Amino acid sequence: MRPETMRIVDDLRDQNILNLEHAKRNNKKIVGMYCAYSPKELILAAGALPVGLCGTKQEPIAEAEKVLPRNICPLIKSSFGFAITDTCPYFRLSDFVIAETTCDGKKKMFEMLKEYKPMHVLHLPQGTNRPGALKWWVDELYLLKKQLEENLGVEIGRESLREAIKMVNKERLAMRRLHELNQDNPAPLTGMDMLTALWMKSFNVDVDEGIELINQLVKEVEDIVRQGASPFRADTPRILLTGCPVGLGSEKVLRILEESGGSVVCLENCSGFKTVDTLVDEDEERDPIEAIAEKYLQIPCSCMSPNEGRFDLIGRMIDEYNVDGVVDLTWQACHTYNVEGEMLNRHVKEKWDLPYLHLETDYSTSDLQQLQTRIGAFIELLKRRKA
Repeated sequence: MRPETMRIVDDLRDQNILNLEHAKRNNKKIVGMYCAYSPKELILAAGALPVGLCGTKQEPIAEAEKVLPRNICPLIKSSFGFAITDTCPYFRLSDFVIAETTCDGKKKMFEMLKEYKPMHVLHLPQGTNRPGALKWWVDELYLLKKQLEENLGVEIGRESLREAIKMVNKERLAMRRLHELNQDNPAPLTGMDMLTALWMKSFNVDVDEGIELINQLVKEVEDIVRQGASPFRADTPRILLTGCPVGLGSEKVLRILEESGGSVVCLENCSGFKTVDTLVDEDEERDPIEAIAEKYLQIPCSCMSPNEGRFDLIGRMIDEYNVDGVVDLTWQACHTYNVEGEMLNRHVKEKWDLPYLHLETDYSTSDLQQLQTRIGAFIELLKRRKA
């Protein structure tokens, strides 16, 4: 039983492009973002429209490989390929782009991408608990604030920042509630519908309308739960998907998991629950930039060392979503997630006594049969444990 609201979500991309083109004609500024560490609040406080940028499809990679090395992450190549081929309308319509130093490949690619758009690169501290890390990150956000003001011709005031904080927190709460509905057994939403709703929301132009749409979807799914309906049987293995970000176009692992008989009940990665787990402190006595910096620095990405927050979050989600197994997805050449995979393997097996599957792949279809075989065997293992 698929929620009717998902039909609207499916069409968001095309509608958002039309909305952006209309906004552009009305001299509205647009700011593109590649990463969860880019603070949406500063963009909204500048009176601009924040949009996610393309980087989850195979098609532009061939063009990118004429410039970039073939043996780097597909996300980097896809992002660059979309930009240089002018096939990402969000990039084309952006007046300014925010990038970040989450990995060596991305930060070097951004040096080349600067030739195409005005850009500011946020320099992340290497670890959240290191002395001076928060001060470093606060200073970086103040630099971003200055760049936004200069490039967009605006002034970002404290009151506008506080209003933006409240709005984005409201959005996070709506998205968190949607995700948490899958704590029910059986899950009322497929992993694919969850991904589609969360992913397409990142491209949404009007934040208020986007929040209303997610709330509408939440209400419909709550009705489905009350009716006792679900796309899954109660004994379907429940899977937590973690690792690198997944989007429409790069969802092959998630799709195979569910086609093979599993239910992906939660996505821990930064295209899922990771970014909505915590909120920005709304205390009006605080410096809003510091409050924003504090929240974003808590995002447990593998670029941070050490990265205990990811293990803590996965542990909580294993409990709250009654997970039967963990699948860890790594894009080829994403060394931080790849190395962290072995630590997560031990954590999941030793502390939670759960099966764990690590998959390293790219955006292509060349390994579909291999993935189907490995995932099929994993699902069968989960089914035997539940029997």
